Amino acid sequence: MTTPYPFTAVVGQDDLRLALLLNAVSPRVGGVLVRGEKGTAKSTAVRALSALIPAVETVAGCRFSCDPLSPDPACPDGPHEAVGAVARPARMVELPIGASEDRLVGALDIERALSEGVKAFEPGLLADAHRGILYVDEVNLLHDHLVDVLLDAAAMGASYVEREGVSVRHAARFLLVGTMNPEEGELRPQLLDRFGLTVEVSASREPDQRVEVVRRRLAYDDDPASFAARWAGEEDALRARITAARALLPQVRLGDGALRQIAATCAAFEVDGMRADIVMARTATALAAWAGRTDVLAEDVRQAALLALPHRRRRNPFDAPGLDEEKLDRTLEEFADDDPGPEPDPDPDSDPDPDQDPDPDGGPDGGGPGGGQPRGGPADAGGPDGGPDGGGAPPEGGVPGQREPDAAGGGEQRPVAAAEPFRTKTLSVPGMGEGAAGRRSRSRAEHGRTTGSRRPRGPLGKLHLAATVQAAAPHQRARGRSGPGLVVRRDDLRQAAREGRESNLVLFVVDASGSMAARRRMGAVKGAVLSLLLDAYQRRDKVGLITFRGGGAELVLPPTSSVDAAAARLEKLPTGGRTPLAAGLLKAHDVLRVERMRDPARRPLLLVVTDGRATGGPDPLALASRAARLHAAEGTASVVVDCESGPVRLGLAGALAADLRGTAVTLDELRADAITGLVKSVRTAGTDRKAA
Repeated sequence: MTTPYPFTAVVGQDDLRLALLLNAVSPRVGGVLVRGEKGTAKSTAVRALSALIPAVETVAGCRFSCDPLSPDPACPDGPHEAVGAVARPARMVELPIGASEDRLVGALDIERALSEGVKAFEPGLLADAHRGILYVDEVNLLHDHLVDVLLDAAAMGASYVEREGVSVRHAARFLLVGTMNPEEGELRPQLLDRFGLTVEVSASREPDQRVEVVRRRLAYDDDPASFAARWAGEEDALRARITAARALLPQVRLGDGALRQIAATCAAFEVDGMRADIVMARTATALAAWAGRTDVLAEDVRQAALLALPHRRRRNPFDAPGLDEEKLDRTLEEFADDDPGPEPDPDPDSDPDPDQDPDPDGGPDGGGPGGGQPRGGPADAGGPDGGPDGGGAPPEGGVPGQREPDAAGGGEQRPVAAAEPFRTKTLSVPGMGEGAAGRRSRSRAEHGRTTGSRRPRGPLGKLHLAATVQAAAPHQRARGRSGPGLVVRRDDLRQAAREGRESNLVLFVVDASGSMAARRRMGAVKGAVLSLLLDAYQRRDKVGLITFRGGGAELVLPPTSSVDAAAARLEKLPTGGRTPLAAGLLKAHDVLRVERMRDPARRPLLLVVTDGRATGGPDPLALASRAARLHAAEGTASVVVDCESGPVRLGLAGALAADLRGTAVTLDELRADAITGLVKSVRTAGTDRKAA
């Protein structure tokens, strides 16, 4: 067995170590999510924690780690009556992001269940993690169907396995610890809220500290056992302190003053629900026990807020987690209770303080982080009309639509703030895919609506009972059936064929030329793209961003699961210069060609945001048309978001959509509440041609 890296040998990362230790003291805190860049000892610290947690008493022979003092009455290995207890080390069970659902929750032997009527159950990772730690590295990459199982188990404290009327239930209470790199995408809000605490980690910029990290790591790699022995004393001392804090925890008093500060803090930062209040209370209590105190102080409440609230105050997916510490200090000071008595009501015999000022106007702070505010204020704050299309003036001179002189000239203009995002219509790739699980396009999947049956390829997944019985029924006499059970062979088993939803690669090609900025439309365009990015986040897509302006096109963001990164690039997007539409389409063609080789199962959706104009070269519109037909020839699903405005419309975006054999939608039609319909499906090559 590999010797784990000692917890006490981790250099720096004080918040990370404190959050893990608080969960060791009080598992009811609810786990911890560790966010940070790669190479910052996230996994090392988490794996080292298990060696510090006290041993667990379990029922002898129970595969589900039942507590001998209160065994689970519904335990599949029960009932446990007058059974001895054994002590074993606390477990840390790792959940691979590519694990199957059966590996997580356990599996039933369907063949024995049908033929013998017995519940032959093989426990999964949730059973192994009961009364221990369930660790998910790169938790933000976990498939949605596994996230659903985790949410159910975390909410109910139990795991249920049900297959065609046969069910098994067992207790599953565990400490959920996850690590993630935000550059690779964010967590679903429901799972994010299930983590009690969160910490942000980053590599130290102090040379001396970095030197010490390297020195210790090299020493550990050379001789892990000898390195661990050097830290054994510190490990034993820390283990003893955890045990003492656990013993002190029931005696810690959470007074009314601390509770008021907790409630006021959660209200001031507008967190949803009441889970934040409960987690803060448990964390503050654990902090007091860790410090060896029996009373919760204001400093405990402050530290608890810094650990429990940052991931809960995000109002939309593009808000960075964090907490305004000045606002936190003001709130704690305002609701501080300096009275020794439990009741804050004044003594009727005493005179009120004439200098006491409730300060009714000092509560809200105008500059604090608010929820759901537009990213940069109105989209066209400097425009004369303030509308999303900026007045729609016709082109300034030249032949309309063919060689439009760039009103912005060749120079670069400052980035324009995005308009407020809105809910968009569903844009989906036609046909049936087999890509990664998501929420956009139809796919053949392990989870979803049952559409038929098939023979299993490999281990049996979801059983199709009717098809299995139908396949086995004609052979019962030949197999000598004599009892009530159905004689089932492996060849009779049929697996349910299901239709679900997949995620896609959404590649944005955005016109950032002077023709967009000259009409003050860039704010509305950025708002539309931001809305589509928000939709991609909710549907678990990968996204990429290409912009074209001036002399060519640029891959601003290679395809990634981090929609936050795309939103950040969009916010800083400069505009100005000519309109090399063909260059943008050709760059998209190259990017998609590479991505098809990397991930053939993930189908792309091309979103071109432009007014259809093209400049530069001898015949820019013809070049753009030929580039568009390259995408059409490969069957790439495409949507053109038509940004043209004003009383004179040339219809160039519609012509581009026809070359792409895709669909054109205007900015107004993109909104989900538009009158033109509920869903705008993407059309591929030949759809409109056949209708004609």
